[in-house]
Amino acid sequence: MFLISNTDLCMDVKTLLRTDRMTKIGKNYRGVLMRDGEEHYTFLESLRPAAVRRNPHVYTGKCINVSRMKDGTLYPSFNRPRYTQNFSFQDFCREAAEELIMVTGLVEESEK
Repeated sequence: MFLISNTDLCMDVKTLLRTDRMTKIGKNYRGVLMRDGEEHYTFLESLRPAAVRRNPHVYTGKCINVSRMKDGTLYPSFNRPRYTQNFSFQDFCREAAEELIMVTGLVEESEK
């Protein structure tokens, strides 16, 4: 791919920005530059796309989270535990198992 370098001298550029009042030196802006006339350009900054949650949580727990994929299937993921003298790996496994059993009951009820 070739890039063609051009320098237009003595041009006026009107900026329509969404993020800043005036352009900042060294900051990149995403948008469209249009040539309106012989010696005038207008730059319109693009909207940033809204964040889309890809796989939303249907259950958020202490030990596990359950998310729904695009096709509707559910999958569990384990949270990272903080082990202390009163909360060991074995305690985490027991609580995670209890949460999985409890969530299984919730899913079965909602599917009926």
